[in-house]
Amino acid sequence: MTKSSTEVAGLFNAAPAAASNAPGEIYPGYPGLVVVDGSIRSMVWGFPLSLKSKKTGQPLKPKPVNNARTDKLSQFFWRDSFEKRRCLIPLTEWAEAEGARGSMTRTWLSLLDAELFAVAGVWRSSDEWGDCYSMVMKDGTGAAAEVHSRMPVILRGDQCRVWEEGSAEAALQLCKQPYAGEIAIDQTATPWARRP
Repeated sequence: MTKSSTEVAGLFNAAPAAASNAPGEIYPGYPGLVVVDGSIRSMVWGFPLSLKSKKTGQPLKPKPVNNARTDKLSQFFWRDSFEKRRCLIPLTEWAEAEGARGSMTRTWLSLLDAELFAVAGVWRSSDEWGDCYSMVMKDGTGAAAEVHSRMPVILRGDQCRVWEEGSAEAALQLCKQPYAGEIAIDQTATPWARRP
């Protein structure tokens, strides 16, 4: 995210956040910007998944589940958020890992015709991190499919309103539509790292 919360608010005709993270790379488990009910909010990226140690049975630190597959939105973990709490996630680009395990590099994907755009998200409150969000992913299409089998559900124009305010059925239809626009690919030599 290379745009400020003020720039995001301008694009989405939303009220800016009272406080938000500075523009930069957003990692799972860290704050990012979302649009909810006409306001820009800062939330943690990823729904907390609580696990227990296989050896001791003791609780482990929660893991952020940062992506929700469209074919899993009806499952318990996602269903309530998908039906009641959908949000827009503003992006300037997103990254995927490419290459052999242990030597993966970062590939950036962006839209050729937009410096800032929205993708589909869901959100909820959690005991662990407060409000948190997850990106909704669908099967990759076009150039994006050459990098990864899945990609974010990109929303353009009136699709943003349908995603936020429409029925769950209408929102799910957006997830099934292939993205027809052009996607720019920037393959870098930067090593893949999930966290700074």
